[in-house]
Amino acid sequence: PPLGNASVNEAGVCMMLITTHQTRPVMSFPLLPQPSVKTADHCAIREVFLSSECSEQVCERFDELITHTVRIAKGAELYHAGVNARYLYFVRSGSFKTVLVGEQGFSLVTGFPMSAEPIGLEAITGEPHVCSAVALEDSEVYMISYQRLEQLAREVPSLRLSLSRMLSREITQGQSRLYTLWHYNAEERLAIFMLGLSKRFAQRGYSAHRFLLRMSREDIALSIGVRSETICRAIARLREMSLMAVEGRSVEIMDLPLLKALCQRGQTPES
Repeated sequence: PPLGNASVNEAGVCMMLITTHQTRPVMSFPLLPQPSVKTADHCAIREVFLSSECSEQVCERFDELITHTVRIAKGAELYHAGVNARYLYFVRSGSFKTVLVGEQGFSLVTGFPMSAEPIGLEAITGEPHVCSAVALEDSEVYMISYQRLEQLAREVPSLRLSLSRMLSREITQGQSRLYTLWHYNAEERLAIFMLGLSKRFAQRGYSAHRFLLRMSREDIALSIGVRSETICRAIARLREMSLMAVEGRSVEIMDLPLLKALCQRGQTPES
């Protein structure tokens, strides 16, 4: 199987290892029957998948879906395009890029999932993954069985609604990306990309003005549809405008309102 082998140690703990020499197992959760887990991590997942009105029983049943976690080393694949999906992944820590490779070998980076975000929604029906997911840094993810998630969603309307909203957001972001590629120049595309990152970092309690890029400039270029050398020119132009500075992978947004104003042509930055 694409996910490698699972083994159970003397304590009854399942250790899941992705099939790659770059991946190493970390602590896992007991196999069923599994007690309710009241960790901060699981609370973060509940906030994404369940409404605040859900009963304690529903929360405990949802916790049982999360049976193990894996650590993915920087540069390793979490899953590969074309492989039938068995799990929905939730990023506990770290970040990834999702990559679509065309028949002619051309690559397009479709997203950069980070902590507290799901990965693999495009294959939620069990269809093959359209993209490959590659770790941008040493990362950890929770694995949730699609089959068991679907079973619980049939019984819990709020979970079913949350999954529908996630899929809707994926579609909306894809449409937004197409609009950006069609209507904006390189400087504006880069500004929209950076504003999207700024917003996501702020939502996690980090600075909206200063942050580190985990992805390379080439990855950014493949994401916003320009050449790598064009990224360098766009960075220089935004610096000349006193809007943003990039040194290596360190980003400083010098004037957030003006950077937003640059992009105000009917486009909302990605969330």
